[in-house]
Amino acid sequence: MTTSPPFLVPPEWAPQSALWVGWPRFAHDWLEGLEEARESTASFIRAASRFVPVKVAVGDATSMEAAFRHGLDEVADLYPIAMSDVWLRDTGPVFGLHPQGLEARAFRFNGWGGKYGTPDDQYTAGVIAGHEGAFTRAHGFILEGGSVEVDGTGRLITTRECLLNPNRNEGWSEAEAEAALKDAFGIEEVIWLERGLLADHTDGHVDNIARFIGPGHVLCQTASGADDPHAERLSEIETALRATSLQVSTIPSPGRVVDEDGDIVPASHLNFVLTNGAVILPVFDEENAAAAAKALAALLPDHDIVPLRADPILKGGGGAFHCMSCHVPETGPTSAPEEAPQE
Repeated sequence: MTTSPPFLVPPEWAPQSALWVGWPRFAHDWLEGLEEARESTASFIRAASRFVPVKVAVGDATSMEAAFRHGLDEVADLYPIAMSDVWLRDTGPVFGLHPQGLEARAFRFNGWGGKYGTPDDQYTAGVIAGHEGAFTRAHGFILEGGSVEVDGTGRLITTRECLLNPNRNEGWSEAEAEAALKDAFGIEEVIWLERGLLADHTDGHVDNIARFIGPGHVLCQTASGADDPHAERLSEIETALRATSLQVSTIPSPGRVVDEDGDIVPASHLNFVLTNGAVILPVFDEENAAAAAKALAALLPDHDIVPLRADPILKGGGGAFHCMSCHVPETGPTSAPEEAPQE
């Protein structure tokens, strides 16, 4: 399947000119772990800066001082952009390419169905797009960038749990959602999954459960261990994907990961950042990290796989490195990554 729409969101393996990252700002969002979250974020920024120019949205003057203390000015550009807390994949713009150059899509944001967020979030997408010199098209419906995944050849994956949730666009039918997505993203086909991980505050964002790693090639997770709390859902996701025309590959999930209170958290190896020949892979306090990194390296042999602990980031919400970043595509031609042969 190929398409040449007037506006196209390139896949994440296409060359990127920048990666925007949110800097932890509010202590109350991190369960007394703000400094730990900042240390983890700084490690992510330093790792990513080896492959792509990094731009950090730091919030206020106090947060800017903290960013300097962590030496981020040595590896990234820092911007005092008002926002809620780090989750730029959802509050920032979705960048794409138009015949005239870089464009951005901005959507309404209501704090993941009214759960969280600040008034500043409504401005974040436009401000970041302005820094990139991109024309911005604003859409009137609610959407978070982490709820959709594209392959650059006309396909988009999302979940009914999120997009058809009445706490976003109340009364939306599946047909209405598909029409809106096709108009906004220049895609031809919407592939629906039913639901995301357990305990996901985002109501089932797709970037925790299914990621494209090539045109028509999707990656999902298999359960790790008999006590994997997400086993039923992971099996459901894989079965649904294999019923499509997509090529499906798998890597192990983190398995059972819990917080300080023993509650299940939505830890996912799929919340990785794919950028300019590298994959920054979130790993946790788990036994399956090495196996996941090895499996991903076999699937993307021309990419550096960089595993980084993401436990402190997960404490602030339902995601990791992908959720806290948004990428800017280069305006030149794109190509698919080299992939290992698949059975």
